[in-house]
Amino acid sequence: MRVDVFTIFPSVLEAFLGFGVIGRAVDQGRLDVRVRDLRAGAGDVRRSVDDAPFGGGAGMVMMPEPLFNAVEQADPPRPLFLLGPAGRRFDQATAQELASGRGFSLLCGRYEGVDQRVRDHLVDGELSVGDFVLAGGEPAAMAVIEAVGRLVPGVLGNELSAAHESFSEGLLEHPHYTRPAEFRGWRVPDVLRSGDHGRVDRWRKAQSLARTTASRPDLIEARGGLTDAERALLEEFGLA
Repeated sequence: MRVDVFTIFPSVLEAFLGFGVIGRAVDQGRLDVRVRDLRAGAGDVRRSVDDAPFGGGAGMVMMPEPLFNAVEQADPPRPLFLLGPAGRRFDQATAQELASGRGFSLLCGRYEGVDQRVRDHLVDGELSVGDFVLAGGEPAAMAVIEAVGRLVPGVLGNELSAAHESFSEGLLEHPHYTRPAEFRGWRVPDVLRSGDHGRVDRWRKAQSLARTTASRPDLIEARGGLTDAERALLEEFGLA
C-alpha cells in the first residue's frame, strides 16, 4: 500500500515512520509512505505557503498555488483527503475501508486553515479524527496511517490481533492479563487459566459487551441493541 502525506513539517512524519509496527512495515516494504514537503510547491525564495485572509481576521491561510503545485508534481494515489475538523469522522470502519484499497493520500492543514479552492478543486474529501482542534494535521495523519497500516495484511505478526481489537465488531475490546497470575493480591480471572478455550472466548465476548454497555452505550445502540444470545452470555458470567 502506498500513502503520500503532504505537510510543511516532513521531519515530524519521518520520525514517526521510524518506529514500531509502522516502522517495521515500511522497512519490510509492506507500506510505502512518501512524505511530501508542501513548500516544494512554493514559487518564491522564502518558500511561502500562507498569506493573510481576504476580508481580514486573525491568523494566516494556506495558499492554493503551493498546495496544488506540490500535489500535481507528486501525482499521489487517490483519494486525497484533507485532514480537518469539518471532515468525515475517521473510525475503524473507515480504516478498514482504506486498508482494502491500494493507497490514498493525506493533506495536513496548518494555521487558520486552507484556501477554500483547495477543498473545492484539489482534494477528494476530508477526514476528521475527532471534535477537537489541533495546530495542524500531522498528528491526525499519524493516527490515520497507524490505524490503516496495521490492517494491511502482513503488517501485524498475528493477523488475529486486528480482528479482535476494539471496534472490530462494534464493541470495545475485552480486558487483557499476563503474568504474574497474582499481583498485589489481584488475581487473573480463573477462566483465563482454565484451558477451556471455548469458555475463554465466551468470557471475552461477555466482557466486551459489558465494557461497551457501560462505557460506550452509543455503540450498543448503533448495533441495534443487545441480542437475546448476548443477554444470555452476560447472565452466564454474572454481568447482566
